[in-house]
Amino acid sequence: MTQDKPLTGHALVDKVKELGDLSKEEKARACGYYTQTKNGVERVNMMKFLNALIDAEGIELDSSAEGQGRGGRSASYKISVQSNGNLLIGSAYTKKMNLQPGDEFEITLGRKHIHLKQVGAPDEDEI
Repeated sequence: MTQDKPLTGHALVDKVKELGDLSKEEKARACGYYTQTKNGVERVNMMKFLNALIDAEGIELDSSAEGQGRGGRSASYKISVQSNGNLLIGSAYTKKMNLQPGDEFEITLGRKHIHLKQVGAPDEDEI
């Protein structure tokens, strides 16, 4: 089976989990991370596969200062509901807000939005 485009994001993570006990190379190939040379030899691109997997999991490896160098992924301000129904807010956002482990929030649901208010934080109109 030949794929038009390698899998990325949640689709990539789900496929890798689905493939279970296969080797890394077999998983990379099944997710579309391979090319064929002019001679018809198949080459698996492990670096692209592993980088895509790291990005899909939201892991930041670069620790350079903000605004300098590449610095990893930037916040896109978009998230998707995961296959298990969860919404995950990545560390790029929590770092930007200087949040710490254990910080608590009240959740208010609107028709098409979720509002988070940090417990103990002053209301915006009080600032």
